[in-house]
Amino acid sequence: MQNKTIRIGTRDSELALWQAHTVQDKLNNLGYSTTLVPVKSTGDIVLDKPLYELGIIGIFTKTLDIAMINNDIDIAVHSMKDVPTALPKGIVEAAVLERANVQDILIHKGLDFLQTQGIIATGSLRRQAQWLHKYPEHSVVDLRGNVNTRMQKLQNNDWNGAIFAAAGLERINLKPKDYLDLDWMVPAPAQGAMLVVAKEEDTYCLEALSNLDHIDSNTCVRIEREFLRELEGGCTAPIGALAKIKEDQVHFTGVLFSLDGKDKIEISKTIGLKDIKNFGKSCAQEVLSKGGKELMKKIKADLK
Repeated sequence: MQNKTIRIGTRDSELALWQAHTVQDKLNNLGYSTTLVPVKSTGDIVLDKPLYELGIIGIFTKTLDIAMINNDIDIAVHSMKDVPTALPKGIVEAAVLERANVQDILIHKGLDFLQTQGIIATGSLRRQAQWLHKYPEHSVVDLRGNVNTRMQKLQNNDWNGAIFAAAGLERINLKPKDYLDLDWMVPAPAQGAMLVVAKEEDTYCLEALSNLDHIDSNTCVRIEREFLRELEGGCTAPIGALAKIKEDQVHFTGVLFSLDGKDKIEISKTIGLKDIKNFGKSCAQEVLSKGGKELMKKIKADLK
């Protein structure tokens, strides 16, 4: 067996480094030699514009894609919800690690505002639309930066709360005791999952990473991302999707909202695990036929 040191590319935020170290530890435990290569992404540097205004699909993953194509790194570790559904030519999904908590949570300064008017911070169109759907009298402000930066901004501003992915805060021990579980909010496709990508021709790394793949997690995120891809969501539409496996059944919920949260198209379906081929795609086609096509056109026009 060829015995090379696997260079693991990662963003340099605390959460990204935690994820990369997790993959590194798992590979080291299997007897592989590894080294970390931190890289700064445009998404981390440009913090004064909402993500959709930057106009780059996969803004957090692009820098690492380039590093891999330039042969500066061998593999890259991502929060899977940040990864575009179409990977660059020559780069493939090598492993989906066991999924963590999928929920969104609200970090708040007291909950009295829920009955009146409030200001909620989030950089996600999906979270914004779902919050406004439930609380139309509230206003939503843009919040960017890594987890630590966003936590600090919440403290420094007069906002009532900010929405975070539970998994990110749990991974770096930043989840406070006092938070609100938003179990009514449909998460982003692949939320809570970590993806490792590698070069298609790199059989050594692909074989190494195949040991880390969690089959049930991989199955669920594949359905969710298929739903997203068929809706042409990328990172710029309020789309939520969640698949769960119970015994030999897959339970799926998918939603598409208008930007202001007023319009909502939802689908919930259950299917046998052996019948999941094109399941995410067919769920998306149903959403598109129920008015989703017109809604996606409107979203794209509004974001221009």
